[in-house]
Amino acid sequence: MTRLVISTSSFDTKNNPHIQYLIQKGMTVVGNPYKRKLTEEEIIELLNPDTVGLIAGVEPLTARVFAATKTLKVVSRCGTGLDSVDLKAAQQHNVTVFNTPVAPAQAVAELTLGLILAALRQICLTDRMLRDGKWPRMQGQLLAAQTVGIIGLGHIGQRVARLCQAFGAEVIAYDPYLKHPLQNVKLTTFDQLLSEADIVSLHLPYSADVYHLIDAGALSGMKPGAIVINAARGGLIDETALDEALNSGKLSAAALDAFEQEPYQGPLIKNDKVILSSHIGSLAREARQRMEIEAAENLLQGLIDSGLINDERK
Repeated sequence: MTRLVISTSSFDTKNNPHIQYLIQKGMTVVGNPYKRKLTEEEIIELLNPDTVGLIAGVEPLTARVFAATKTLKVVSRCGTGLDSVDLKAAQQHNVTVFNTPVAPAQAVAELTLGLILAALRQICLTDRMLRDGKWPRMQGQLLAAQTVGIIGLGHIGQRVARLCQAFGAEVIAYDPYLKHPLQNVKLTTFDQLLSEADIVSLHLPYSADVYHLIDAGALSGMKPGAIVINAARGGLIDETALDEALNSGKLSAAALDAFEQEPYQGPLIKNDKVILSSHIGSLAREARQRMEIEAAENLLQGLIDSGLINDERK
């Protein structure tokens, strides 16, 4: 019998009309038995035998995975990033790949705003100190008084820009691929953004070309006391260099929701100047529901286009 695999750690199949339609058409749905990110070996094992469609999480979909799964036709990523998918190998094995770039955008933007405010007002550190029996009275900063530099002005970056503008902040941006400038956002060069921004927020997809985009050199070019926010992808920041910049006082704070290795266990764990969250950017209930619906809809359409399913919904 033809199988569909859902490799995300959780997925609401019962309330997803597209998945229910595929079940009615005779498809067998297989979930992630580990309830965590899968390894290469685990996803290969899960996809065999006879799997034609995959709703993917962030597991590594490598050339080896595509070579090992002879029947796979459609991969529908539940989320934005495709850096975990070898797109060239997928094309070579005639596998169609989708993602859901719009669905999580508002959730990630709102988390970014929360991280910015928490860093400016030192909310997390104040909470920890109070629980230790202290009564800290630390002076924070206003978002309205900051220049926010956004690197990557796509679906998420544009939302972050509007949220920061609503607080009265000045917004500048660097995005060499931007086709339509955003109102009241000044476009700059990468180096100019680093030198002018009080807050640098990353909102670009990961690729080998931007590995450690924010490295020791980039950090040295930032304003003294600047804040770095990464709610995009791990690998964009050299985490060791970031730790050093925080310890030296070059940066006043940082907030990270994505890491080069996850779960994260690096030196930033012990740094009181950084706020850490466990890659929860898209994990807002409403956004997650929309992502799952869109991912399943993309999967269904891909199976229809490949001729594996007849669309009888009309």
